[in-house]
Amino acid sequence: MFPIAPLSSMLRLIMAAKKADRKFSAPRGTNDILPQDEPYWRYVRGAVERVCHLYGYGLIETPAFEDARVFLKGSGEGTDIVDKEMYSFRDRGGDLLALRPEGTPNVCRAYLEHGMQALPQPVRLYYISPIFRYDRPQAGRYRQHWQFGVEAIGDADALIDAEVIEMLQTFYDALGLSGLTLHLNSIGDARCRPAYLETLRRYYADRLDSVCPDCRARYEKNPLRLLDCKQDQCQPVIAGAPPFTEHLCEECAAHFAALRSYLEARDIAYVLNPRLVRGLDYYTRAVFEYQPPEEGAQSTIGGGGRYDGLIELLGGRPTPGTGFGTGIERIIVNLRRQGVPVPALPPPQVYVAHLSDAARGPALRLAADLRAAGVSAVVGSAARSLKSQMRHADALGATYAAILGDEELASGSVTLRDMRDGSQQRVTSSAALDIIRRGVPGV
Repeated sequence: MFPIAPLSSMLRLIMAAKKADRKFSAPRGTNDILPQDEPYWRYVRGAVERVCHLYGYGLIETPAFEDARVFLKGSGEGTDIVDKEMYSFRDRGGDLLALRPEGTPNVCRAYLEHGMQALPQPVRLYYISPIFRYDRPQAGRYRQHWQFGVEAIGDADALIDAEVIEMLQTFYDALGLSGLTLHLNSIGDARCRPAYLETLRRYYADRLDSVCPDCRARYEKNPLRLLDCKQDQCQPVIAGAPPFTEHLCEECAAHFAALRSYLEARDIAYVLNPRLVRGLDYYTRAVFEYQPPEEGAQSTIGGGGRYDGLIELLGGRPTPGTGFGTGIERIIVNLRRQGVPVPALPPPQVYVAHLSDAARGPALRLAADLRAAGVSAVVGSAARSLKSQMRHADALGATYAAILGDEELASGSVTLRDMRDGSQQRVTSSAALDIIRRGVPGV
């Protein structure tokens, strides 16, 4: 049983609530997805499913909360996501859990737990999941937001990196988004990164007075994160930092060159961005982001990269991987900004009106019969006049109104009104269905 709070504590809470006379609202940094938003969400999800099917990716869904160590080990202490943004808590059993702050470590955990390493490699997975981060809310970026992501686990070749980038480009193209810029960089691996980090530390050593307090802490704890800072005062220092691509080992340089050649062969335009490191410690070699024209790096619409050491961090054998994540709310913001036309949801095909108490039950049966035949139907509200119900049917955009009153009940018929021109006829229920099927495309 759950423990019950003392009565005195409950009374204090009740009195405080009454005193405040509070009106409840969604928590800061969250939003409600309302019916009028559904066309955008359906449009985006439809594109996700089509593109993932084309590229051979299978759906995976992991729990909304995980053992916090999955993210502490995977995402990395010293990153903003882990140190500042992750929602973590202890459950009643004392286990330290965390709401999912991103999608990759938990998918890799599932890959290991379910023995996917025995499947043909790479294993191609995708997800559409809520993500939780205690971050400063901004347009299209919420403390609970939804992310579409893919992971390709088990292949180290740059060809799979190119596939993942092409897949994300194909997805944005399918949505009709334009003006997005692909930023590309390589951040090396365990062989060449240590030497680069020493070079970076030497560069920052006499510039620490010019950077923010967080960057002074990053200098000691996680120097690569220095290049990921978004504070204005740090940007001039970041701009002068030594580029990683000039310090790559032979293998990382060859991988990056191969990736660029594959992208160029597919006519996928990109810009080299030597300051791009992404915000997570598990990234290795190629990293990328898509940025819209309006706001730049702080409003990245999607991105990802290679994470060849992550599976090993989580207890598996060395296994390469690459993937991306893109925020659905951020996508919808850009769809609205660009005026991309999104198909409206179809209105109900039939509005079933009833004119008496006796007609209510038959109205429910008629609506059920219509739905069983694949026709969408809405039953009118009780105690409304015929005129009021017709206004309601018109407001909903119904194609037909099926009217049941005492006369229709007595004759076993239904009055079918075409809401497009106002014409109507009294017919049997089966004849009404035939007329609706002829008059509504797709039925």
